[in-house]
Amino acid sequence: MCGTKSFAFWLLQIIGLIGLLALCLWLALRPRSPNYTIVNFSVPLVNDSNASDHGIIQYKLVINNPNKNSGIYYNDIFLIFYHGVDTVGNNTIPSFYQRKDQNFRVLNHVDVDTPLWTALHSAILNATAELRVDLSTNIKYKTWGIKSKHHGSHREGNIPIGKDGRMSNNKKKVKLHHASRKVATKGYQISLKYL
Repeated sequence: MCGTKSFAFWLLQIIGLIGLLALCLWLALRPRSPNYTIVNFSVPLVNDSNASDHGIIQYKLVINNPNKNSGIYYNDIFLIFYHGVDTVGNNTIPSFYQRKDQNFRVLNHVDVDTPLWTALHSAILNATAELRVDLSTNIKYKTWGIKSKHHGSHREGNIPIGKDGRMSNNKKKVKLHHASRKVATKGYQISLKYL
C-alpha cells in the first residue's frame, strides 16, 4: 500500500514536470507580432495653388520581424490614409515572406485628388494637418518549418504634419499600434474583401 502511494506521487511529479517544461517551451517559441513604423513621411506642396489640383503622400513603411525562430508570411497589406473622416488615399503592398529577425522596407506614394487635396493642402499651410493611417493584413508564422493558422494584424497611427509638409513629431517616425475594435473590424472586412 505504501509503494502504491509513492508510485502515484512520483507519477504526479513527472506529469507536473513535463507540463511545466511544455509551458516554458511554448512561451519561448510563441511568435511575437511584427512592428510597423511609418518613417520619411511627407506631403510635397506646390506653391502655386492653381498649378496643382491633386497631390501625393510619400511614405516609407518599415516592418520589423522581432522573432528569432519564426518567419512571417504576409497576405496583401492594405494602408488607408484619413484626414478627419475623409479617406484621402489608399495603397496595397503585395503579399511576401519575411525571414526571421529581418526588416522589410517599402517606399511608396499615394495620390490625393481634389477636393480632398484642397482641404489637406489648406490644413498643412495652417499647421493643423494630421493624418491617420490604418493598416490591415493577415499573417502566418513559420516556426521550425510548421505554418500557423492565419492571424489578423490591424494597426493604426496618427501622423502630425508641419507647414513644410513633413512629419512634425520629434522622432520623425510613427510606430503603428493596435487598432481600436471598430477600426480593426473595418480593416478585417477590407482585407477579407481582397483575399
